[in-house]
Amino acid sequence: MRTKWTLAAGLTAALVLVGCQSLPPGAEPGPHHTMAYNVTVDASPPGARIEVNGQDVGQTPVQIKIFGDPDGTFHDFGSYYYVVKAFPLSTNQYAQTRFFRTGHLLTPEDHIPSKIYFDMSQPMPNPPTYYGYPPPPAYYYGPSPYYYGPSFRFYYGPGFYHRW
Repeated sequence: MRTKWTLAAGLTAALVLVGCQSLPPGAEPGPHHTMAYNVTVDASPPGARIEVNGQDVGQTPVQIKIFGDPDGTFHDFGSYYYVVKAFPLSTNQYAQTRFFRTGHLLTPEDHIPSKIYFDMSQPMPNPPTYYGYPPPPAYYYGPSPYYYGPSFRFYYGPGFYHRW
């Protein structure tokens, strides 16, 4: 009888210890068991203003600190995307945006790059389409998708609904 309890306690301890994940040695810890990754952001004409998730971080070339999971992917801090924008310096240049998926609500997540490069002379490509969660906000240019009146919504499946 005692060996059964010893075996059960040993298996429980092994499962608890296997589930713990530690940071690599020398890594800077962050919030929610994340670690810091230093990413260089550069643009074709140096001096482009960079904005990360709506906050101005400076002009290129600039180092940004991204807190991600220890496996090298973006951490879900509550949004579907991690957004990096570069604004043009002069005419005949285009604003550039990079969207990285964070794995919010069981969606895929992207790996954190070591360098982000913007070519300001190239127009933005067509928006990426991903099944199961909303498109990036910068690609929506139409009228407001929200109707502020009485309505009934019937949800069927991830991200699909019918409004009456």
